Amino acid sequence: MDISKFVAPEIIFGRGSLSQIGESVVRLGVSKVFLVSDNDVISAGWVDTAVKYLRAAGLETVIFASLTSNPKDCEVTEGAARYLTSGCDGIVSVGGGSPTDVAKAIATIASNGGRLKDYEGINKISTPLPPMVIVPSTAGAGSEVSQFTIIVDTDRKLKMSIISRSLIPDIAIVDPELLKTKDAKLAAATGVDALTHGIESYVSLAATPLTDIHALKAIQLISKNLRRAVAERSDMEANTNMAMASLTAGLAFSNAILGAAHAMTHQVDGLLDQHHGETNASILPHVMRFNLQACPERFRDIAVAMGEDVAGLDVMAAAERSIDAVKRLIEDIGLAKGLSELGLKEEFIPLLSENATKDACLVTNPRNATREQIMEIYRNAM
Repeated sequence: MDISKFVAPEIIFGRGSLSQIGESVVRLGVSKVFLVSDNDVISAGWVDTAVKYLRAAGLETVIFASLTSNPKDCEVTEGAARYLTSGCDGIVSVGGGSPTDVAKAIATIASNGGRLKDYEGINKISTPLPPMVIVPSTAGAGSEVSQFTIIVDTDRKLKMSIISRSLIPDIAIVDPELLKTKDAKLAAATGVDALTHGIESYVSLAATPLTDIHALKAIQLISKNLRRAVAERSDMEANTNMAMASLTAGLAFSNAILGAAHAMTHQVDGLLDQHHGETNASILPHVMRFNLQACPERFRDIAVAMGEDVAGLDVMAAAERSIDAVKRLIEDIGLAKGLSELGLKEEFIPLLSENATKDACLVTNPRNATREQIMEIYRNAM
């Protein structure tokens, strides 16, 4: 008998659901909230709105926003120290993948001690974390439902993948209203991140029928809505569908893990401080090409989910259509750049490739990838 496991937090979804944040935190027994966000989200007014609802529920709030778009271990160390001296007993994140990852990492260090590097890899967190409520402000990372946190190791200049069931938040509140303050470039980049989650989780060696449902739905929603969401930021139907796509992709990759694209982008992002979605846009089609022979039937399914007509085509020809569809989408939303345009130099490729072979995400890639093969993929993506 095949046995599979699927983990997820409580999820509250819908326009206006941010109003549920105070009641949600109270239900977890929290009396004082450590709220992690960033300056852009604060400027957009969403933190003030969240604090209003938290105060209405009788909760005191401490705000921490000393973080960057690719959050770093030193920022987590500062945040954990602030948390431990603040008297807070629960953590809330309002923001994109960066505040969410920092919130999870702060919770890890505050409860388990040591250095963040100690928890790199899979299931190395032993002590339970403080209660966590996550409110995403972007449609891409899916961190609000995942057992991942990704943080830059400033010494090694790479992104650490920390994977643990302990990192799954208690409650995720997904309010599509928060997406309307994103600009078009961020909407495009985060959308490609969600697409990469959907595709990599669907072809993952750890995929199950439970993750497949979410992965294919995410791919379908992104294919139908990302262009609209980028072209017209006030299109709330497209924003709502992208919020759902990010959520479902998050549920898929949290349980099926990812693959070579993320193992490779983690290295580039850590070195160049690039937006993760833009790096994914450069690398994803080339990783799909590399993986195609390992599971062509799965890539055919992806092509169908993206609206491609594969009638009368053999499996490999139909699978090829998935790569074509991804390339067109990336070009249409303005992210068709090579890694060299993002600042990557040939001299960095050997070290990045070596580090990618050690990334936890590579374990579930459908095709084994050596250091030399990863180097070739990087070069093809230049």
